[in-house]
Amino acid sequence: MSGNKPGATGGSGVVTMERMKLNCTGMESKLADLLLDPDAVPAKVRAHVDECDNCRGELAELRATMALLDTWKGPEPSPYFLTRLDARMREEREAAPAGWPATWIARLRARLDYGPAMHVRPLAAMALTVVLLVGGGTYLGITDWDQTATPPGQPAVVHDLQTLDSNAQLLDQMEALSSPNDNGD
Repeated sequence: MSGNKPGATGGSGVVTMERMKLNCTGMESKLADLLLDPDAVPAKVRAHVDECDNCRGELAELRATMALLDTWKGPEPSPYFLTRLDARMREEREAAPAGWPATWIARLRARLDYGPAMHVRPLAAMALTVVLLVGGGTYLGITDWDQTATPPGQPAVVHDLQTLDSNAQLLDQMEALSSPNDNGD
């Protein structure tokens, strides 16, 4: 059946080409794997590449691209690059913007952008400490509003006795209960 081979002409050849296109979906990553590590690729993928003209051509193009990239050599960096970069950064820091607000903002920005970041950490720690102290003090102040203050040096028994002494009616009732009845009971 020569009509089922890829590239054959006729009605069944069109069906075979359509079937090959469906099998070629997702082959891009498999072709890259075949190029980089041929032993790790399944035999089914190798058989497909051997049968499919499109995939075989794509693999050849990938091999040519990789061979060209292997011959390419990157340019060497200029030995004066860092020196020129430092000079340019210094010029940007020292450039004077127009007007005092712009100057102040530019200096602050330059200090934060170009200066050492070590001076920002103590300021941030101090600001966080102040926020925590103020927030904690505010929280304690709010939660202590509902509590009544008791005198610190007075024990509870003394307080109870003073309350009893100040309430004469209660004392009279207690005496009436504790005294013997006059009726002779």
